[in-house]
Amino acid sequence: MLQLSIGPAHSWEVDFRATDSIILNGQPFAWDIVALGGGRYHVLHKGKSYTAELLAADYEAKTFVLRLNGQRIELQAKDRFDRLLDQMGLSNAAAAKVNELKAPMPGLIVDIRVQPGQAVQKGDPLLVLEAMKMENILKAPADGVVSSVKVELRANVQKGQVLVQFT
Repeated sequence: MLQLSIGPAHSWEVDFRATDSIILNGQPFAWDIVALGGGRYHVLHKGKSYTAELLAADYEAKTFVLRLNGQRIELQAKDRFDRLLDQMGLSNAAAAKVNELKAPMPGLIVDIRVQPGQAVQKGDPLLVLEAMKMENILKAPADGVVSSVKVELRANVQKGQVLVQFT
């Protein structure tokens, strides 16, 4: 079960465990979805048509940027372990010890937004990684100072490759 949220005001419990349906806030969620390619989808729900496009995905931070009928939406996904860490006040403990950013998937570096010596805050954009025709903004996992950028613009990277180091 996941918790999806758009800021602190809007939150939903989503259960994908059922093989033939999705449960949203304890109720069945009926929809039809067709992949159009390039991260774009057509969705039918309760007789209404929606166009959806995945603009960016940060799988490590579990954040996603969508465009739904022209409106930009940023989603944060939390599984039961993330919620438990939040309840225990430990959600930032792991991020505080991060001293490098690794590629979450193979792809192409299409933008570098930081340089050595630059101070960054958690969530600041560092690099843009293009993978499967989608641009993924890789963000700082914690506050820190960039000690080195280990990739160049237009470089192909592999999953797990160190991209940025912090002091």
